[in-house]
Formats: sequence, structure tokens, C-alpha cells
Amino acid sequence: MCLIVFAWQPESPTVLRLASNRDEFHARPSAALGEWQDAPGVFAGRDLQAGGTWLGITTQGRFAALTNIRDLRQKAGPRSRGALTADYLQGQDSAPAYLDRIMRDAAEYPGFNLLVGDRHQLWHFNSQERRPRQLERGIYGMSNASLDTPWPKLLSAKDALRERIEAEDEALLALLADRSPPADHLLPDTGVGLATERLLSTTFIIGEAYGTRASTVLNLDRDGHWSITERSFGPNGAVLGEVALRR
Repeated sequence: MCLIVFAWQPESPTVLRLASNRDEFHARPSAALGEWQDAPGVFAGRDLQAGGTWLGITTQGRFAALTNIRDLRQKAGPRSRGALTADYLQGQDSAPAYLDRIMRDAAEYPGFNLLVGDRHQLWHFNSQERRPRQLERGIYGMSNASLDTPWPKLLSAKDALRERIEAEDEALLALLADRSPPADHLLPDTGVGLATERLLSTTFIIGEAYGTRASTVLNLDRDGHWSITERSFGPNGAVLGEVALRR
């Protein structure tokens, strides 16, 4: 399902601070954050089943991240969402040019939110709304609906990021580890039933078969330097490892 909160500050030394959880079935094979051997200069985790990624950055500071849209009415689509991020990272198109191109084929993918950009600009695209949007300075969040849809965990994660915007990366990883559930009356009704809404309602999802697989903190500086830390998890939140990269 996934959760991403981020501060876009184009006039600051750190133009992007981002904290993200990737939620997925534990049985789905994945590779941890690293440089792709078949695409030198791309640094990302990798979905080994379909070949794409949920979040990544390049040596030059091109950045992409993705969440799905929770909508039981949508068709599956013949193509994997993870290809959207991978293609941007491996390509040369500007963010608006890339979104203009994929907008014509958006129906071929299951529903998605996509962030693409670099240290100069950041864009968002929601496949149901089909309107590319260049983001202005601010603190944003996206989970499995539209950008800034006020689901409880998104609101709490944005508030936590706002309070820790100048903090060390460990403080952002801590906000991603929040397992406190909201009250039932605050939960969205997305058609999956109350038990599943409860499971998916926490920032960090704990489960034997499904849960948070990776927590990532990314910092992109105005001069093009960046750092990224990813912590990986197995069933029931067991820590599997950590990777930290800097360029």
C-alpha cells in the first residue's frame, strides 16, 4: 500500500526531505536498496517479480517514488506500476515531459500516485485524476488515495515530519515506525472491510503475510548531493538489514 511524506523546499539547502514506507506481501521477492547492475547510476530497491521499483534516485539526482491507489473498482491493468519509476530513473525526459507521455497510457497500469523530479522541480501525478501537478514549497503526503487525502496515518506522519524537519534521519525513521492505530471512527471506508482497514491504518504495518517491507529516508540537496537510508523488514516487523548511501 505504502506511505510517503515529504517536504519540498526549493529555496533551502536541502530541497527534498522524504520519509516513506513500502508495504507489500512478504512473499513477493525484492532486492534491497543498491545500484542496479543493468542500469549504472540508478540507486533503488527492486521488485524482483516485475523488475520495477517503488522509490529511487540517480547519480544526477533524478528522483521517483510511487504508491498504489486502493480502489476495488479499478481494473488490474496489464503493466506493472513499478515500471513507471524505473523508466523515469533510467530516462532523460524532464519530469513534465515524462508525465505527459505516460498520461496517455495511464490506464494500462493499476491505479497509482507518482512523484518525479530532481533538485529543480517536483511533480505529482494521480492516475485517476490525470492532471500532472507541479508542486510548490510545502509539506505533502500520499498514501493510497489522492495527494494529501486526510487519512489518519497520513495526517499524523505529516505532523511528525513538520516537527522533525531539521532532525537527524533516525528521527524520520522513528516516525515511520509508528504502530499506533487510530480509532475506528476515523478510518476511511475503502471497501476492504473493517478488519483490513485496521490492519492498514498504522504508519508501520505489522503482519505475518503482509506488512511494511522497507522504511526509507531520502535527502536531496540543492547542489545535487543526496543521501538515502533504507531499513528492511520481514514478517511481523523483524529487522532484516539497513543500507545507507551518499553521493
